[in-house]
Amino acid sequence: MSTHHKADLLLLLTTILAAAGWIFSREAVQGLAPLLFMALRFVSAGLILAAIGWSAMRMFNGQQWKSACLVGSFFGTALTFWILALEMTSHVGIGAFLTGLGVVLVPLISLFFGDRSGPYVYLSIPFVITGLACLSLDSEFHLGLAELFFLLSALLFSFTFILNSRAATRLPALPLTAVQLLITGLITGTISLLIEDWNFNQPPAIWGWLIASALIATSLRFLVQTHAQSLAPPSHTAIIMTLEPVWTALLAALWLGESMTTLQFSGCALIFLAMLVNRWPAVRAWLKHH
Repeated sequence: MSTHHKADLLLLLTTILAAAGWIFSREAVQGLAPLLFMALRFVSAGLILAAIGWSAMRMFNGQQWKSACLVGSFFGTALTFWILALEMTSHVGIGAFLTGLGVVLVPLISLFFGDRSGPYVYLSIPFVITGLACLSLDSEFHLGLAELFFLLSALLFSFTFILNSRAATRLPALPLTAVQLLITGLITGTISLLIEDWNFNQPPAIWGWLIASALIATSLRFLVQTHAQSLAPPSHTAIIMTLEPVWTALLAALWLGESMTTLQFSGCALIFLAMLVNRWPAVRAWLKHH
């Protein structure tokens, strides 16, 4: 198997693990306060990765720590809005596509960092607008607080992606990820302490979902993703990672019994198409290797 094909399979596994994380999290917040759940999930996952990457992490200088913590701060804030939205939403699949808009926003946000965007960025915007219009026109879809939080998390994820890409050029991926996860756990834990009531009398199943979230959807997912990214150019990562909302919608249908109306499906399909158009140079590069 070629290196590129191995990277593709690992990235495909990454998207499936990420999608499973939506289901694990949705089940866990049925019994655990959402921010407390995130704090426990990300602190435990961060400690696991920190233990693995400790030799590299202890070599960080002050500027590197500052850079890693900045990425973690954006990531933690984004995930705060994401988990609150996930607890409130009535449709996990649609939430996944709204969050996936972060991929579309990355090139637009990068303009503020002095990066130039190609024409495909602007070509993707009509698909996004039409997709959101399809969702909003559907009688079963309501742009409530959950949907606004998903969109806000998408915006913050786009900033996280840009800052993380810049930090990754100067820092090893594994310890950088560990710091991000630990900062995320610290942010969500602090907010949880201020606004949530802590209760640890949950049934064993809830703790099972927490363990699955921490070990499978976080630690294992980021280990696989980090290894895959070391095997292939960013174009591979960019195109395959857009599959996460697709797998999430399928898992939500299978596990949670969700379904979509024709308009909702059309809206999600247009948003997914926008992701592909937005990343067309990456799609073209990926196709050349297959």
